Amino acid sequence: MQLRFLGQSAFLLEHEGHRVLIDPFIEGNPKCPVSLEEALEWSLDAVLVTHAHGDHWGNAADFGRAGVPLIATVEMTHYAEAQGVKETVGMNIGGTYRAEWGQVTMTPAWHSNSFADGTYGGMPTGLVVEMGGVRLYHAGDTSRFSDMRLIGEMGLDAALLPIGDHYTMGPSEAARCLEWLCPRVAVPMHYGTFPALSGDPQVFAQEGRAYAEVRILAPGEMTNV
Repeated sequence: MQLRFLGQSAFLLEHEGHRVLIDPFIEGNPKCPVSLEEALEWSLDAVLVTHAHGDHWGNAADFGRAGVPLIATVEMTHYAEAQGVKETVGMNIGGTYRAEWGQVTMTPAWHSNSFADGTYGGMPTGLVVEMGGVRLYHAGDTSRFSDMRLIGEMGLDAALLPIGDHYTMGPSEAARCLEWLCPRVAVPMHYGTFPALSGDPQVFAQEGRAYAEVRILAPGEMTNV
């Protein structure tokens, strides 16, 4: 699987012609290396969204109105349908959706979840995505929680963890998650985009390297997992 970081918590996953976009915060993302117009030209199999906050929901409805299937909680897909999105997959915690490109399982996350207009988005989630034999955990926005041990038991090749602090856990707490998740590779996210997200990825790398290979990606950079 090829993983491309797009800033904040947005990632593009690719394998043998299949592409899945997670947390599509493109417009308004000062770290995103591509424009929405460019991103809409990608041949995407699906857009996955962890929760409804603007820096994660982002341009999900734009992709959906362009014909890309949108996968999120039932509450979020109902909201998307009201915004003109035609193809949605509403899920909930513990469920797995299987498709030609791979599959995604929803996990819990400890956070809040509402749209900018106050509409409830259901539970915030993490996502375990499988593509091309690789299993990747995108934690969404969360603190450390003990059920990460159970997520780790799924056998993870990669874990994408928020380290920004203030709205999520910081780098030291995120590094401690790796002992429970046991991924081969760990990538920090959700930091440096705005002043409040001051978590230092070097702290995460130093404290997490005992448990995983930590790769710090600049926005636009790719890595193979």
